[in-house]
Amino acid sequence: MAAVSATDIISIIRSEIENFDADFEAKETGEVISVGDGIARIYGIDHAQYGEVVVFDNGVKAMVQDIKEHEIGVVLFGRDFGIHEGSRVARTGKRAGIPTGDAFLGRVINALGEPIDGKGDIKEDEYRPVEHEAPGIIDRQSVDTPLETGILAIDSMFPIGRGQRELIIGDRQTGKTSIATDTILNQKGKNVICIYAAIGQKASTVARVVENLKKFGAMDYSIVLAATASDPVADQYIAPYAATAMAEHFMNQGRDVLIVYDDLSKHAVAYRTISLLLGRSPGREAYPGDVFYLHSRLLERCAKLSDAKGGGSITALPIIETQDGDVSAYIPTNVISITDGQIFLETKLFFEGQRPAVNVGLSVSRVGGAAQTKAMKKASGTIRIDLAQYRELEVFTQFSSDLDETTKAQLDHGNALMELLKQPLNHPLSMADQVITLVLAQEKYFDDVDRSKVKKLQLDTISFIRDNAADVVNEIEEKKELTDEIKQRIIDTAKKYKASR
Repeated sequence: MAAVSATDIISIIRSEIENFDADFEAKETGEVISVGDGIARIYGIDHAQYGEVVVFDNGVKAMVQDIKEHEIGVVLFGRDFGIHEGSRVARTGKRAGIPTGDAFLGRVINALGEPIDGKGDIKEDEYRPVEHEAPGIIDRQSVDTPLETGILAIDSMFPIGRGQRELIIGDRQTGKTSIATDTILNQKGKNVICIYAAIGQKASTVARVVENLKKFGAMDYSIVLAATASDPVADQYIAPYAATAMAEHFMNQGRDVLIVYDDLSKHAVAYRTISLLLGRSPGREAYPGDVFYLHSRLLERCAKLSDAKGGGSITALPIIETQDGDVSAYIPTNVISITDGQIFLETKLFFEGQRPAVNVGLSVSRVGGAAQTKAMKKASGTIRIDLAQYRELEVFTQFSSDLDETTKAQLDHGNALMELLKQPLNHPLSMADQVITLVLAQEKYFDDVDRSKVKKLQLDTISFIRDNAADVVNEIEEKKELTDEIKQRIIDTAKKYKASR
């Protein structure tokens, strides 16, 4: 091998120096003072913003949640393995965000937008901050388009509109998630994107929901965002905001989105955990003083945008779990006051076999008839009053044996209505089927039938009308109106079927 002369070495070094391009990047860094329970305290970062993402030297990310004079507190997105006192931390200058886009439809992701369904990476359309200002009043319009749940008890009495926030509230195991998933199933073919945000749920529960959505073909237009009970508390805290950021991407394109927060009770608990670990002052029930703002800034982002802004909407179905039916507890009253109505599910009704176990007295929609089609508004008529009277009568007459004919008729009518409102899981009814049912219920068509046979008669009659008067069904679906002529044809066709039985 030929010896390399000193001249050659000098020329090589000179060319290296001339071509050297130093790419410097200034970053503010600090070091960990203490770490534990998903929280780290950092010294040396003096200019961090609230909600900014910082990165540890082992690649783990965290979000700034506490800013003091000489230190900051951060919550970790991930485990604290490899992070210890003295670990280096750098600012990123970015706020926490999530990738979003059409490619996320049909996928299961975590709170950071990373796929957890084993189907590979997802190509995002844009990257949105998880915290975003809610649309102003000028950018909104009033809610006037129904978002049909397919559940007769809700669509007839507590209608939900696109852009509304309707709370689902009740004790555990009363069918809250079932109402939400049935509503998602009913959006098939209605051009609504659905996002299911699971917060603090068991992984097995989330897997069951995903399986159910797949089974009925609903995953094609749905995204499941899961921060399960085993995930870090920071992921549970950020999950509903991340899901809303994804929804805003579609809303800004003029599309309609339905988002389910399951559930915000666990979200409040996650935030309480973070706050207590950061040393914030506990208030009522040990929740921090800003726990109302926690949910108000989330749900205010759900809206129906004005036509100038594209007319898109986000409809929210937040879920809250009560203890022993106590709707006057702290978190339930907070969320009730933020939302536009609530569907209250009662344990007693649930165990009596009334499913969905909707309590007609405590449930309400503050949008009401504005979010109903003309056909549904006309057909639903006096159903709420009839049910309220029935519940009152039922209490008074349970010890009485001799009843007058009027009272008996009212009880029979109430019994029939209660049976009609029962609905099996994963069987949402179309708007036309609901209208037909309500028209016949008002005509006392089911009152003289044995209570155990009401449900079968309802389904058989609907089927008969669909086969023998298809034009009636089509007209209700297309025009969304109920003329006296159509109403009479429904009644006549149903009576013909009843006579032929």
